[in-house]
Amino acid sequence: MSTTCAATAVITLTDDDLARLVTHASTRRWLTGPGLPAEIGLLSFAELGRDGLRTLEDVTGDAEERLTGDMRDQLVIGGLLDIEGRETEPILLDGMTGEVSTTDLWYDRPDLMERRPLAPSLEKLVRFATATEELADLRGQFAAYADRHGPQVAQEASRQLLSIFEEGTDGEVPLLWRMAALIRPLSLTAGPGRVSGLALDLPPRLLDQEFGHGGVWRFEEVDFPSTLTHEPTRRFLRERGLPEDGVLFHLDTDVPLPTLTEHHADEPDAELPADAAHLIRLGYLAEDNSLLIDGRTGRILHWSEPEGHLHPLNTDVSTLAFTLWLLHHERALDESLDHALTDGPHTQLAATMLQVLATVDPTPTTDDWHYWTESFQDEAGGVL
Repeated sequence: MSTTCAATAVITLTDDDLARLVTHASTRRWLTGPGLPAEIGLLSFAELGRDGLRTLEDVTGDAEERLTGDMRDQLVIGGLLDIEGRETEPILLDGMTGEVSTTDLWYDRPDLMERRPLAPSLEKLVRFATATEELADLRGQFAAYADRHGPQVAQEASRQLLSIFEEGTDGEVPLLWRMAALIRPLSLTAGPGRVSGLALDLPPRLLDQEFGHGGVWRFEEVDFPSTLTHEPTRRFLRERGLPEDGVLFHLDTDVPLPTLTEHHADEPDAELPADAAHLIRLGYLAEDNSLLIDGRTGRILHWSEPEGHLHPLNTDVSTLAFTLWLLHHERALDESLDHALTDGPHTQLAATMLQVLATVDPTPTTDDWHYWTESFQDEAGGVL
């Protein structure tokens, strides 16, 4: 019978649990010895502790035997998680070889299901997930990166993480881990705001190098309304600027920045927030959504004109700039890899991107809706 240690949240199985389902010797030793964490990063094995070993045939209820022969006896031991902790794809174990993979569940067309490599063994799988989490927390083998920031630091961490994955897979790194090595270290690109007075201190030329000098708009004092009294925000917009035409976001540069009240001056019946005179419109997001700065605090807000609803978006203009940089940089990475990132499972790409964003900008929300979270996860919208 499978057991879960509550103190360490580790799931182990007995020889009776494994029976004839797992014949691979080292895999049997791992499952009956060190076991698997109930959850680590974007991997969950809670299902294994709850339901024990089940074949993919059992899970899909493939009574018509449409699963291919190499899929039918794969063991479902867990699932990949999205950013909200929901399982999206099953994690499969080959009981004869010890190889670990994932697949898309197609209950109506199980004949279309194919395996995607995840790790050559359970030991390597746990090692890869542990390394990724140590990078995220800057501990263990990545503790030396604490208090170090900048594009070069992010590249160094990326190479170190990738080398761990390459060593465990003979250089054939599965997409999930390649994605982690390329994207997760990007959170080290900007450091905490010790000089700017904002949440982040962005490297001076970060936006220029990403978007091109002509693609970054720097504001002048004449562009600011009197209600923009938050000096760190004014300084950032003057000295660093924002991309004029970023993914999802477009600056209004034809006229000085208006307050939300001024923007809707020709719509006397428009329902605006009570403090609309202190909310300054930077530009627009997709589908009639405005991006606003609270002139008093520097907070970045999302205003849905159709819904008449105000939502938190970013902590301030520095984390907004980082978000726009991150989106653009992911697209450039994907293009350099012949679209390998976007050819893989969208859910995992979105979750990885959102983990980076949450690391640098844990924006407090007043409800369960967040524009970036929804946009990153919208596969049909093509943001990522």
